[in-house]
Amino acid sequence: MASAAAAAAAASGAAGVVAAATGGGAKKSSPSDFFKQALGRPVTVKLNSGVEYRGILAVVDGYMNLAMEQTEEYMNGVFKANYGDAFIRGNNVLYVSASKRKMAV
Repeated sequence: MASAAAAAAAASGAAGVVAAATGGGAKKSSPSDFFKQALGRPVTVKLNSGVEYRGILAVVDGYMNLAMEQTEEYMNGVFKANYGDAFIRGNNVLYVSASKRKMAV
């Protein structure tokens, strides 16, 4: 698995505004800052197809490919499957939303 520094450097290539996702404060933040804070925390990843995955963000790279642990799949808010570890290709990701609390693993 990639290091946090590699993940942060990779995430800096992602476009978008993440200030609202990190608390909406006046301080500007970058996608790199967002992913640094999200590593090891519960996240919700919504795909372009509308499917959502919820789990612990383990790794992110420059293409916004994501590795997640304890992953669950939801379609239209309804639980569909439990995958444990999962890999999501970055070009399918619509958004990533993070929780403020860190989960114990």
